[in-house]
Amino acid sequence: MNHWTHAEWWGAPAGSIVTLGEGGTPLIRSIKLGRELGLNNLWFKYEGANPSGSYKDRFASSAVSHLVSDGKKLCLGTSSGNTGAAMAAYCARAGMTCVLAIVEGAPEGKLRQMMAYGAHLIRIRNFGTSPEISAQVMQGLRSLATELQAGLEISAFVISPRGMAGVMTISFEIAESLGPTGLIKVFSPAGAGGLTLAVARGFETLVDKTGWKGRAQVHCVQPEGNDTIATVLRTGGDQACAVQSTTAVSGLQVGGILDGDAVVAACRRSGGQGHVVTDEQAWAWQARMAREEGVFCEPAGAVALAGVAAAVSRRELAPDDHVVCLVTGSGFKDERSVIRMVGSGPTPLVDDFATFAIQARRAAKA
Repeated sequence: MNHWTHAEWWGAPAGSIVTLGEGGTPLIRSIKLGRELGLNNLWFKYEGANPSGSYKDRFASSAVSHLVSDGKKLCLGTSSGNTGAAMAAYCARAGMTCVLAIVEGAPEGKLRQMMAYGAHLIRIRNFGTSPEISAQVMQGLRSLATELQAGLEISAFVISPRGMAGVMTISFEIAESLGPTGLIKVFSPAGAGGLTLAVARGFETLVDKTGWKGRAQVHCVQPEGNDTIATVLRTGGDQACAVQSTTAVSGLQVGGILDGDAVVAACRRSGGQGHVVTDEQAWAWQARMAREEGVFCEPAGAVALAGVAAAVSRRELAPDDHVVCLVTGSGFKDERSVIRMVGSGPTPLVDDFATFAIQARRAAKA
């Protein structure tokens, strides 16, 4: 197990640790897109390398480890995809039953992954898009968890601080990888903002526990159809604003407040800013990351890079800044976005090698 995910960093008793080898994900230096954007030090923290394919494995390892320590046999939770897959995997590892309330528009591929781990899934109409329905679900889950003596694990500090402590290890790894580089500017995609808050608090914890001498700005990037935090942060407000979520970016469809107010405060303490991007921009950068950098990510994983591009256009980044994009999950997570990139037609089938060679020569000249 990577030493940054060790129990001493997030408090679970050593005898209760549930791990699948999460953490220690690569920090990949851009070789093309950074140059095009005028940035000499652009990096991708690729969380798709975690066991279930997203950064949520850090959350699940910590959350389920604490549930094991508490003696729980049942875990309730919510998900639009990645949290559910991670919780399902780690509950399976721990021999724990996992029941999940699923947002209506969750991608089928992510749901199949959860079911493969044995989780019980129930989608709820308008959950994830309507703030009112989402609030009802959250309140209902709290009551149900008490009734069933179950653990309740949702990837937000306001509900599951013990699990979210595991996500803070992303910051530790970034600091370790880049070393004493001065200021690091981290761009984080946000739905409810838990990841962004975890990263900001992770850097603060690193200073408190180790005396780290570096500095990190944490920037919050949101799709315009789920702008609960970013504009508030940019315009000087201090309270997140609930919205009717309309974004099609899976994983960022959380129109409620949850960690929003704390995200605004933490980003502002760090000197970070808010950035709003369109779904189309996220999809475009997703395709370019795959084709020009070899980084295959889900749309939410490209939102941070879209935010970097927006910051560049506003001249808020300097060429020698060290800029890190949090790439939250693998491209295998969202089949619909891959079809958007490459189409849904079948792979060409030819009758012989000679025909293959003709087409290969054409491709070589393209």
